[in-house]
Amino acid sequence: MVNVGEKEITARSAHAVAHVVLPPALAALLQGDEIASKKGPVFQTAILAGVMGAKKTPELIPLCHPLAIENCKIEIVPKPLAADGSAEVEIHCRVSLHGKTGVEMEALTGASVAALTLYDMGKAVSHDIVIREIRLLEKTVGKNDFKKL
Repeated sequence: MVNVGEKEITARSAHAVAHVVLPPALAALLQGDEIASKKGPVFQTAILAGVMGAKKTPELIPLCHPLAIENCKIEIVPKPLAADGSAEVEIHCRVSLHGKTGVEMEALTGASVAALTLYDMGKAVSHDIVIREIRLLEKTVGKNDFKKL
């Protein structure tokens, strides 16, 4: 584990995104900004799971510092249907706090867990769901800011 004892407490944030491709059978169930399934509302459940995943990051990834996250917001943005009837959704996870270490792992974990939950809830309709990409878009901490928008 990295020693952060001498670091200053500063405002820190991170923004990660996961891209998920829904096959036509699942995309056809999109109604506005949600998919209703036998298990319940898919996107709302994925949002809750993503927040829970972000909070549990140090339990999942060795050597991550336990952090007192002050804010975690998950947003699922459906894109228009493709010509083949499939649809892509972007899962954005934004995490922030005041602390001695960054929250990029929490943002990446939140986006990942939300994407996995979407897969789990959609697999009853189709196993052709593709979690295509999970990446960090932005990290702010002061001198080491990172932005890839």
